[in-house]
Formats: sequence, C-alpha cells, structure tokens
Amino acid sequence: MSAELFRTAQKAELLQGMRHARMAIGRGQVVCVPTDTTYALVADAFKPSAVAALREARGMPEGAPVSVFVPGIPTLRALAAEVAEDVAALAGEFWPGALTLIVPAGESLLWDLGDTAGTVALRMPANRIALELLSETGPLAQSGAWEVGGKLLVSPAALQKRFEASVAVVLAAAEEKPGKEVSTVIDATSLDAPQGKLRIVREGSIPIADLFDVVSPEKFASTKG
Repeated sequence: MSAELFRTAQKAELLQGMRHARMAIGRGQVVCVPTDTTYALVADAFKPSAVAALREARGMPEGAPVSVFVPGIPTLRALAAEVAEDVAALAGEFWPGALTLIVPAGESLLWDLGDTAGTVALRMPANRIALELLSETGPLAQSGAWEVGGKLLVSPAALQKRFEASVAVVLAAAEEKPGKEVSTVIDATSLDAPQGKLRIVREGSIPIADLFDVVSPEKFASTKG
C-alpha cells in the first residue's frame, strides 16, 4: 500500500479524494484527514482490525485507547450510556470544535477501542472535510497523525511520506489549515456518582475560562490535567 495524496482545494480532486477515503475506510484501512486542531488518522471504529491498523501506524501499544470522531450531537447521545446536562451544555457550546468529552459508553456498542474501562472519548471536529467524511461513514476511531514520540507534522506531503506504508489516503486541507494545537479533554464519567464532578484531563486550544463560562467552576473537580 502506498498513501495517495489528494489536494482538496480543487472541487474535482476533493470529490475524488473523498471517494477514495470512503472506500479505504470500508476496506478497513487508515485515512489521514485535516481537523481544526491537527491532522488525524481515522479508521472504521467498528472493525477491530482497522483500529489495530491505526495503532500500528502511530506506533501505539496494543490495547492503547483511541478516541472517536462523530458527525454531530445526536451521535453523542447514541454512543453514550447517558448524556448529563452539563455534558450536553458543553457539546452544544463547543461542538463542532476542539473539545473531547469522555463519557460512559453505551452498552450496545460492539467495538473495541482499547483499554477504555467502559468509557468512550468523543469529539466533533470543526473541519468541513472531516465532517463531510463523517457524515458518510459515521463515527470513526481517530488519533493524532504523528508517530508516538515523533514530530507533529502539518505538511500533507510530509504526512504522505511518513505514513506511506500504513495509510491509504491523505486528504490535504483546503482553506481550513490544521495547526499544532490539541483538543481540550473533559472527563465526565464520574457525574453519575454522588457529588460526581467533571474533570479537566487536558487544557488544549479551548481555554479553561471558556469552559467556566458554560458550566460553573464548582462543577469541576480540578483545573489541572
């Protein structure tokens, strides 16, 4: 396998690239897509072999948890065992965008995303290309498009070269250029416990102060990841 690069600024190449990306995901292969934070590697979340291929591409250990991109808030409600009021408020304010929400996974989910202890980390990325792909494929397992311990890349050509043997398709960004920021991560899995609170796992491109504008600081266990 040799990674195909599609420069999506031109409509014809965008359409061709999206078609190749959909087919690659259907075959259980890994695809590289732009997001509003960094480039990401994505694969069919419902195929264990595809998730394993994603981990292998990044050099992640077996069983390492991966998160999931979703096309919209309705998918959050479909995949989570429950969606607390504060979780819904955060998603409503920051999705699509750079907020990852860790929630209890629904019992009906027949997938293996690694050692997640019954949770699932979900995000709706604010990028037209990523969202268009998600609207056609449904939820996709995802992880950052750089090797573990390696340099974060933002050049499509460099990504194609780095993942030449492990990624089927690289969709280059058009006008929405990914950078080197990461998403802010909130763990909401303790909300069903007495006095359970939200926990900030990582402060990324969404500042903590912006979260506090939506949900009271008192509802967070800590401001440190």
